[in-house]
Order: sequence, then structure tokens, then C-alpha cells
Amino acid sequence: MKLALATAALALALSSPAMAQEHFRLQSAADLSRACAPAAGDKDAATSLAFCHGVLAGAYGYFQSSVPAADRFVCPPTPAVTRTQVADGFVAWLKARPQYNGDGAIDALFRYAAEAYPCKR
Repeated sequence: MKLALATAALALALSSPAMAQEHFRLQSAADLSRACAPAAGDKDAATSLAFCHGVLAGAYGYFQSSVPAADRFVCPPTPAVTRTQVADGFVAWLKARPQYNGDGAIDALFRYAAEAYPCKR
């Protein structure tokens, strides 16, 4: 009996990450938008929002570390915006521009960010 329970627990533990990985795979801007604005009652809403915020922070962190300051086309405003504000802005922006739904998630994110937070030169 203990062996059967241990085997069942192990099988469940090994299958859960695969399901989560499939659920949060970004293949398009529309996928990122869905992660940033989960449907009401979505049992994974908190995880979805945390994933969205992680993508936003990771993409911007990579941008800052890989693009010289003089070449940046996205500059954070003062006062700073929150990740939630950026996520909500991106979702609204994409909803108004459905032609970008099939674009890469990060490409569309930076297209939005360049419009919303351009550098003043």
C-alpha cells in the first residue's frame, strides 16, 4: 500500500510541471496578453500574473543589459510605473491593435513599450 501511494505521488509530481510548462508557453503576443490578463475565475490566475510579471521583468532586464544607454528606445518614466501598470497597458494596447496578436511576445511587448515609454532625446 505504501509503495502504491509513493508511486502515485511520484507520478503526480512528475506530471504537474509538464502541464504547467504547456499552459505558460509563449508563442505569440496574444499568449503573453492572456498570461497578463487571466480570465475571471481562472484557477491559475495568480501563477499566470506572476509568470507575466516575470516575463516583463526579464525582458526589460535583458534589454537594459544588452542595449547601450545611448541606443535605448524605451526609457522608464518618472515616477516609475509598476509591472501591473505595464502589463495592463500592454493588454489594452494589444486589444486595440489585434494585427500584432501573432507577433512574437517580446517583439510586441517592446513595440508597445516604445510607444508608451519612448526615450526623450
